Amino acid sequence: MNRTPQSGSNNNLEAAPADDVSVELAGTVERLLFHNEENGYTVLKLTPHLPSGARSKSKGPMFPPDQIACVGYMPKPRQGIQVRLKGRWVNNPRYGRQLAFDAADEVLPATCESIRLYLASGLINGVGEEMAGRIVELFGEDTLKILDEEPDLLLKVRGIGQKILERIRKSWIEHRCMRDLLLFLQPHGITPAYALRVYKAYGVQSLDIVRENPYRLAMDIRGIGFVTADAAARKLGFEQTHPLRIQAGILYLLQKSTDDGNVYLPLDVLIANACAQLDVAADMVIEAADALEGEGRIVRETGAGDGETGVYLSRYHHCEAKTAFYLQRLLHSPRSALFDDAEILINTVVSSMSITPAPEQLKALHMVTRSKILVLTGGPGTGKTTIIRAMIRLFSEKRARVLLAAPTGRAAKRMAEACAHEARTIHRLLEYSPKEDGFARNEDRPLACGLLVVDESSMMDCLLFYHLLKAVPLGATIVFVGDVHQLPSVGPGNVLSDIIEAGLVPVVELTEIFRQISGSEIVCNAHLINRGIVPSLESNKDRLSDFYFIHQDDPEKAADIVVDLVCRHIPRRFGLNSVDDIQVLTPMHRGAAGAERMNGLLQEALNPNGFEIRRGDRRFRLHDKVMQLRNNYDKDVFNGDMGRIVFIDPHERTLSVNYDERVVPYEFSELDELVPAYAISIHKSQGSEYEAVVIPIMMQHYVLLQRNLIYTGVTRGKRLVVLVGEAKALHMAVKNNKVRRRYTRLALRLRPAAPI
Repeated sequence: MNRTPQSGSNNNLEAAPADDVSVELAGTVERLLFHNEENGYTVLKLTPHLPSGARSKSKGPMFPPDQIACVGYMPKPRQGIQVRLKGRWVNNPRYGRQLAFDAADEVLPATCESIRLYLASGLINGVGEEMAGRIVELFGEDTLKILDEEPDLLLKVRGIGQKILERIRKSWIEHRCMRDLLLFLQPHGITPAYALRVYKAYGVQSLDIVRENPYRLAMDIRGIGFVTADAAARKLGFEQTHPLRIQAGILYLLQKSTDDGNVYLPLDVLIANACAQLDVAADMVIEAADALEGEGRIVRETGAGDGETGVYLSRYHHCEAKTAFYLQRLLHSPRSALFDDAEILINTVVSSMSITPAPEQLKALHMVTRSKILVLTGGPGTGKTTIIRAMIRLFSEKRARVLLAAPTGRAAKRMAEACAHEARTIHRLLEYSPKEDGFARNEDRPLACGLLVVDESSMMDCLLFYHLLKAVPLGATIVFVGDVHQLPSVGPGNVLSDIIEAGLVPVVELTEIFRQISGSEIVCNAHLINRGIVPSLESNKDRLSDFYFIHQDDPEKAADIVVDLVCRHIPRRFGLNSVDDIQVLTPMHRGAAGAERMNGLLQEALNPNGFEIRRGDRRFRLHDKVMQLRNNYDKDVFNGDMGRIVFIDPHERTLSVNYDERVVPYEFSELDELVPAYAISIHKSQGSEYEAVVIPIMMQHYVLLQRNLIYTGVTRGKRLVVLVGEAKALHMAVKNNKVRRRYTRLALRLRPAAPI
C-alpha cells in the first residue's frame, strides 16, 4: 500500500460510475469485515470523503452511500486509517454494489487529531490510545517524521522506555517497509497478494533486495515469473546484457525445461535457447553459467558415455545421482523376507486364489521371491492386478508387512479397490508435512515394510521417486508396476523407462490378454495400437460395442458431436451419467476440439445456469467439474485430482471443491490452481480410469499425434471408448512411435559400470 500525504483534492466521482470503468475513491476505513493474513484478501467498509458542501445522503444516484463495501488485496488495514483505492464497481448478487480494488494507497494523516487516531488504531505494537495522545502532544504534526527519522526522541515521552521503544521501532519499520514494497511493486503488475509473499520471504529487507536484484522475484517467489521480473528490472534500468538478467534467464530456461520433462539440458541447447530468449551473445551466457555454478545453483556434468555436457539445476542433479545410489544400495542389501520354500508357497497361493497364471505371471511370482527390485509391466487385461494380489498373499504368509502406493489419489483408490488392500498416495505414505515442506519418512525414519508395490510407476517424476527411495528400508522388496507404453510422467524424468533400459533389475512384461474372452474391443484395440496397427474404424451397428470411431473431418462439427455424445447419446444408450461417468480427453489444449474450447461447450450444455466467477478466460460455476493443476500440500490436493464445486461465496471470495467426499476451500486468488474438467488433456488423465471416454482426434492435433498418446487415452476407458474425428489423424498417431527424447541420465548412472 502506498503512503502519500493527505491533500485537499478529492477524487470521488459525483455520480455512480458504470461497471468496468476505473474509479478512484478516498476515505476512512470504518470497519474491517474480513482479512486473510496469508494473501491479504480484505473486505472493509469505507466512509468516503465527499466534496465540500455535498450531502452525505442522497435520494438519487449522485453520491455513494455513507459506507461503501470494498473488496481487494492489501496488508491488514486498521479502523480509522485513510486510504485511496483504485478499482471498479461490481454488483454482487448477494451483497449489492461494491468497489473491487486492485490498488490501495495509504493516505497519511496531516492534522494532530488525525495522527493521534492513526497511531491509536493499533497500527503500532506498544502504542494505545493514551500513549498515542502523549506522543502527538509532544511532537504534534511532526510525529510521523519523528517515527521515520528520529525514533530515539520517543524516549522523551512519559511511559516509553528502551524496551517499549524497540517494540515501537520494530513495528513501525515493518509497517513502513510493507507499504513501501507495495508502492514499488504495484506499478510492475505485482499484486498485493504476491507482495505479501515477497515480504514473508525477505522481511524488512524486501525492498532493498528487490531493487538490488529484481530477478530474485522469479527465482524465489512462487507465481512470479521471469517475464514479470524482467519487466520490473528493465524499468529499474537493468540493461539487456546485465549479468543478473542472463543468470536469471538461464535458471528460467532450465526450470522451464523441467516442465517439458527434462532433468537437464545439453550445454549447447541451453546456450542456443538463452541467446534466442535473452538476445545476448553466447560468451555472455557461458560467463553467467560459470557464475551460477560458482554459487552452487547449477551443475555442469559431462556424461561418461556420450561426452555431452549436461547442465542441471542443482536439486535435480542431486536427486538423479542419489536415486541411482539408493537403487543400487537397495539391490545389494539382504532381504528381510526369505523364501526357502518359494515353489511350494507359490503353488499354495495360486491354488487358494483359483487362478491359472500365464507363464509370465508365474515368472513374476518367482522373481519377487528372489529379487530385491522387480519391474512388472503390461497393457490392459494382462493380469497385473491378479499378480499383485498373489504377491500380497506370498509376503503375508511370511508375516511381512505389505504397503501399496500410487502417485495419485485416483490411482491409489483404484489399486485399493482392485487388490482389497489399503493403498495410499506416495505423498501420504511418506507423510508429507506442509508446515515443514518435506517428508517425515526418509533415511532416518524409513517405512516399515517387507514389500512395497508402487502402481502407475510411469507417472512418477524424478523428484518423487528420489524421496520414495530415501524412505524404503534396506531389507524391503520393491515392485514397480506400470505400463511402459503409456505417456511418461508429467514432471521431469522418465523413471520407469530408465530403470528398464539400465538392465540392472529383472523386468517381467505381461502380454497374454485375459479379458479377451469378455469380447472387450477396448482391450484388443489398445494392444493393436500398441503394436502399430490401426483398429477397424467401421463399427458394427448390429450389436452394442465398447469401441467406436465416428468420422468427421470438420473440427467444429466434431466438437458438436462430442457434446451430443456426452450430453445425450451415451447417457441414453449406455445409462451413464454425463458428468460423473463420461470424460472427454483431448490431445491438445487449444484448437476447435481442444480442451479449452470443449470445456466451454460442455459447461454451457451441462451446467448453463447459476452464479459464475471468472479467472482470466476461465469460468467457474456451482456444480462444475474441476481439476487441480498443481500439487498443493497445504490443501492435500495434487496435480490431476478432480472434484465438483459445491459452494461459492462471492462476499468472502471463496469456493469449495468436493474431492471424494472431502471438501477443500479455495480463495478466488487461488483459482489459477483449478481448471474446468469436463474435458482434460490425455496427459492429465494418466493413472485414472473412467466408465466412458470420448476422444476428439483431428489433424489440428498433428504436433502431438503419437502412438503412446492415443494408447494412453484409449486405455483410460473401462466400459466405452469413442473416437471422433479424422481417420487420417488416427493413422498418423498410431504409426508415429517416435517419442521425444527426455534429457535424463538415470539409466546411464544405473548401468553396472557407471560411477555412483
